[in-house]
Amino acid sequence: MAFYKDERLALFIDGANLYSAARAVDLEIDFRKLLKEFQGKGRLLRANYYTALVETDEYSPIRPLVDWLAYNGYNVIKKPAREFTDREGRKRVRGSMDVELAIDMLEMAANVDHIVLFSGNGDFRRAVEAVKARGVRVSVVSTVASNPPMIGDELRREADNFIDLEDLGDRVARPRQGFEGGPEGDGEA
Repeated sequence: MAFYKDERLALFIDGANLYSAARAVDLEIDFRKLLKEFQGKGRLLRANYYTALVETDEYSPIRPLVDWLAYNGYNVIKKPAREFTDREGRKRVRGSMDVELAIDMLEMAANVDHIVLFSGNGDFRRAVEAVKARGVRVSVVSTVASNPPMIGDELRREADNFIDLEDLGDRVARPRQGFEGGPEGDGEA
């Protein structure tokens, strides 16, 4: 993975997609470690975390994480998720942050040298292409270690660099239960 100490970095984290990729490779992300990892790779200007929240729930399991991130160096971009009932009468939730993330990447391109996108969503291929056309290098973090792979082939091809989340695991994840050292409390929501 090619990072340069003097380059200006920005992280764009698709929260739902990163969560799914991490689960697929049996990792629990330690967001304190993740931030520190990329602060050591260059001048980290921004770490954006994107998520949709169900506003009607009294308690959302993601709310403590979102609060922790907002107080610990992340710029949290959220919007209300929409609830609906499908044809079979099951309650469903929909909340995509793709447009917000893509627009923010394009706007930030003038101020950074390197963007790290944490998502495997192939819909970001065109946004990555547009950012690269502005002279910004783009690394994409997802995984091909799961079955099926969590990254769209077209996104992986468009990125300047692909980083498999599993390869980052020892530097950005909490130790797995039963390993030496036990679970860490740092970055816990």
